[in-house]
Amino acid sequence: MNNMEGCCDLEVDVNGEETFMVHKKILVSFSGLFSKLIGNSRSTRKLKVIFKDFPGGAEGFELVARFCYNNGRTAIIHSNILLLNCAANFLGMESNASSQPNLIEQTEKSLEGSIFWTWSELLEALKQCQDLLPATKSSVMLQNILDCLIGRLALPSVVASPFACSSDNSSCKFSCDTISTDSQLKNNSSQLPWWFEDFLFLNVDMIDKVIKTMVSQKFDQAINSKFLFYYHKSRCLGAAPAEKHKTTKVVVTLLCLLDRSSLCCKGLFEIYRVALGSKISKFYKNKIESLMGSQLDQATIDYLLAPSPHGRDYSYDVNLVLRLVQAFLIECSCLSSTTRLKKVANLMDLYLGEVAPDSHLKPSKFMALLLVLPDYARESDDHIYKAMDLFLEVHAGLCEEERASICCALNHEKLSPEALKDLSRNSKFPSETVERALITEQSKIKRLLHENLSKEKDAEQILLYNKKLHLSSDTEKLRADLQGMHWKVMELEKVRGTMQTHMKNMMRSRLPILSNARSLPKLCS
Repeated sequence: MNNMEGCCDLEVDVNGEETFMVHKKILVSFSGLFSKLIGNSRSTRKLKVIFKDFPGGAEGFELVARFCYNNGRTAIIHSNILLLNCAANFLGMESNASSQPNLIEQTEKSLEGSIFWTWSELLEALKQCQDLLPATKSSVMLQNILDCLIGRLALPSVVASPFACSSDNSSCKFSCDTISTDSQLKNNSSQLPWWFEDFLFLNVDMIDKVIKTMVSQKFDQAINSKFLFYYHKSRCLGAAPAEKHKTTKVVVTLLCLLDRSSLCCKGLFEIYRVALGSKISKFYKNKIESLMGSQLDQATIDYLLAPSPHGRDYSYDVNLVLRLVQAFLIECSCLSSTTRLKKVANLMDLYLGEVAPDSHLKPSKFMALLLVLPDYARESDDHIYKAMDLFLEVHAGLCEEERASICCALNHEKLSPEALKDLSRNSKFPSETVERALITEQSKIKRLLHENLSKEKDAEQILLYNKKLHLSSDTEKLRADLQGMHWKVMELEKVRGTMQTHMKNMMRSRLPILSNARSLPKLCS
């Protein structure tokens, strides 16, 4: 029981924490809420008011009561300004007919001096805002604190950091009493901005407000995303599933506000793993996958080797990879970003090599992986051929039609001579694919012969042989033709090599003669 003065006629129970005995007339003269509740009461008995959700609890009510008993005067400082403002708004302590001092107006005016507060004082005020949520209905107070904090962060680090002091200790711009030297060294060693640790006490609701303010003020988005990844990892470490779930949802929503180029692929995959563990909804799961897909060109093969969902026989989550590639194609406008597209194609070639030996992988899924990227994404199909070779070896029981369907994804024109030669002898592939490989190989050798023959004037016999060659659908005939063409190419290269050697020898034999020659004597006039 707390008595403000003797002969009190009003009992106030504040959130069950403490009961105050006060004068009804004094509180009614300042508070619109008390005026409505008991202003017209003519009862001679002591009245009682019970508050269940008074902002700041007993401490907040006592601050306001002392303001009233002191005839509208109180010390308003950084440690109580938010508490006074919230309590004053709750009690309706704006100007009234009696022209009593307005506590709401006083606190808001005092907040104008927050630009001179130290860093630790601003953090303390922000913590009060957080503790009073959702009682902090007035966004003006909170926004003012956030603007001051973020304004400090936007300054050069040598000025904004609470460690930045001039040679005169009294001229330190901000207080550093809330941050230890160990914390400073830790931050410097990990190359994180100095303020990351200071904001870890904020809950996700306040982080939402902080990041949105940063976005509206066009704060560096790369730093924003780096902080969100750091915050998510720190808050989820050892946290309960419910907290992980809520933190992940808020962080993912905030990451969606940032430019995709500012995001870190590794951080997105780490958030995704936490999301799966906390059984996040499909809505947020799709959001994360969209972000992951937009940065797929930054990924390594280890990121993609996620195990298959529970109850599935195949080794890796192929459906996830397909969704990520599709998200990449949608998000990144790959038609104008061939470099990024080729990186993803190289990544997919590695992934195909990892999943091809899986005996439980269905042909339809393997086919989907082969075709998920457009043909122009790859300069060579050698890796696709090797993955097909592995898949057909493991899935030896596939019928001819299924094997032919898979091999349709192979572009023979993009195979190297070595791959074409191997394919033309590979019994695991359908006969149509082998014949097509032979025809492609023959066509490439013919082009090579033409290119070489155009440079050699004395190769009429090879030219006559080449003119007699024609494409054949007979596999054995094609092989025989190819052997002959291979021999002629080798013969041509040998002749060219001999000629080049002969020319070099001739040049060497002439060099001594030229070096020993003497100039002719000048004719006398």
